[in-house]
Amino acid sequence: MTNTLSRSLHDVGLAAWFGGTLANAVALNPAAAAADSDRGTGAVANVGWDRWTPVNAAAIGLHVVGSLGQLGGNAPRVAAQRGVGRMVVAKTALTAAALGVTAYSRVLGRRVSQHTDVPAESGTTPAPATPSDVAAAQRQLALLQWAVPALTGALVVLSSFAGEQQRPSSALGGLADRVTSLAPGR
Repeated sequence: MTNTLSRSLHDVGLAAWFGGTLANAVALNPAAAAADSDRGTGAVANVGWDRWTPVNAAAIGLHVVGSLGQLGGNAPRVAAQRGVGRMVVAKTALTAAALGVTAYSRVLGRRVSQHTDVPAESGTTPAPATPSDVAAAQRQLALLQWAVPALTGALVVLSSFAGEQQRPSSALGGLADRVTSLAPGR
């Protein structure tokens, strides 16, 4: 049985989550500084991130649904093949971390975007006239904007490793290792 739909949802969702947050960190936040004023900089960054948020939420939803579908489709392999269970635990922990950082980033982003045209040097750098609560959120976002693509990029790598575990030679070797480890006297 193939898991084409769940793999597609997993991969497309993860690609959008990773790529969109990376693009916003690399391009949108610094480019906002090209606005004609400090208030314009804040407005441009806020509008860009606010437009990205529903797309990002959909991407994350696709990824989670796809991940659950893959887990269901691979349940026998997870139980039987040595090393796959550990990979699933690692991937789940990494996904939870990425979800947590993304959610916290959104909380901070909402705090910033409530002040639609707040003065800013860039999307994540406060200006001298930035209100202190917004400036604090921007300083945290300056770090978190890189944490989300780092975590989701690590998920891409771990997903590649998971795919390698499905090669016939890896699957047969993992199954043989599992059977051998269950043999009496081991």
